[in-house]
Amino acid sequence: MPNDDRTRIIYSKTPESAAMRATVKRAMTLTAKLNLLTFNDAAEVRTLFSELIGKKVDESFLLIPPFYTAGGDEIRVGRNVFINQNCTFYDLGGLDIADDVLIGPNVSIITAGHALEPSQRRTTTIGRPIVIGRNVWIAAGATIIGGVTVGENSVVAAGSVVTKDVPPNTLVGGNPARIIRSIGD
Repeated sequence: MPNDDRTRIIYSKTPESAAMRATVKRAMTLTAKLNLLTFNDAAEVRTLFSELIGKKVDESFLLIPPFYTAGGDEIRVGRNVFINQNCTFYDLGGLDIADDVLIGPNVSIITAGHALEPSQRRTTTIGRPIVIGRNVWIAAGATIIGGVTVGENSVVAAGSVVTKDVPPNTLVGGNPARIIRSIGD
């Protein structure tokens, strides 16, 4: 199984896997509270999301519940970030979201996966980071897979599955996502 300096591998039945399970339990408790809130509870959403990620989010941060995560403590968000309803962020590998990012409804950002080899699938969890650059728009229903960087000012079209890096100032779409065209002002 390939490993580079950005990949995190957790084997089952280890202290690290026990810590991961504890983090999941904590995230499930906090997101259950978060998901009882509405659009009108923006300040309380920010408070709970800040607790979830372990760092105070900017007053410009806006999230519309429901929201799902299996961790939360590896999510970092910039200013003026908008996350629409029903998004799922699995952040084991680390998830960095820069300033001015728009994330549409039903978006999945998944840094975690399992080994391809059948004998290792249930014994290994693999986390690869995702970086979302400044001023990116991820449209409805898109999925971004671990190990990907989405360059600044780019757009991920609705329903796309992003498995490779997206250059800055680019529109990508499809499954797997491919470059459609450059974006300029």
